[in-house]
Amino acid sequence: MITKQQFNTELDLIISNAIREDVGDGDHSSLACIPENARGMAKLLVKDEGIIAGVEFAKLVFQYVDPDLTIETILEDGAAVSYGDIVFYVSGKSQSILKAERLVLNAMQRMSAIATKTHSYMKLLEGTKTKVLDTRKTTPGIRALEKWAVKIGGGENHRFALYDMIMIKDNHIDFAGGIEAAISKTKNYLSENDLDLKIIVEARDLDEIREILKHDGVYRILIDNFNYEDTRTAVTLIGDRCLTESSGGINEETLRKYAECGVDYISTGALTHSVYNMDLSLKAV
Repeated sequence: MITKQQFNTELDLIISNAIREDVGDGDHSSLACIPENARGMAKLLVKDEGIIAGVEFAKLVFQYVDPDLTIETILEDGAAVSYGDIVFYVSGKSQSILKAERLVLNAMQRMSAIATKTHSYMKLLEGTKTKVLDTRKTTPGIRALEKWAVKIGGGENHRFALYDMIMIKDNHIDFAGGIEAAISKTKNYLSENDLDLKIIVEARDLDEIREILKHDGVYRILIDNFNYEDTRTAVTLIGDRCLTESSGGINEETLRKYAECGVDYISTGALTHSVYNMDLSLKAV
């Protein structure tokens, strides 16, 4: 997984690029009609229900735009919210609040939607050992925010990107010439480059499960697009040799059934690619 420093660097890049994109050479709407020394206060108002996420990110945005802005936090990340709740107040220069407004709202609306969906999946898994994982199916440029939201909602992060974990999928296996070649080449590559990365291998059927199990050093087997019966068989075959992960079109209706097959993890891109933004507003007080 990525380090805290790498994650913070991603956040810095997101904020600086978003402000560049949105503000450019100036917020001329505010500059035109709001005096430079005017001060004001605004509240983050919830017009929906679910799990709030992005409060800490909003603080980073406000700090980036104007270090003199002050935030009074009412509700923390991960809190359940409903219509009419106030999450925080921000006060300081009116121009600064307006400059930060859209980035704060865009980020928090999406992060809250992801946290809410993740939380609903975790509720479905209560009583099982299975944990839900996100994927790399994220919005380009804001992956750090979306994976942060999954954590806030109670889920866990899969690999962050291509560089922090080895994941040998079907195309890798086919291009490499089979499971044996793909795993052997991967181990040699890690050794030659002095890399300490966990290895996940995808299996398309039970025969591939058996072939993967011939090799030591596999951290997790991805049981991809299996039915319930074959998933249970795969879990039995794997035992405690390594961790197990189910994936492939798993949704609210099938999530618990796969968990009851005994897998350690279920990964689903739906946490990040199929959500509707939470309705939030930043209103002057």
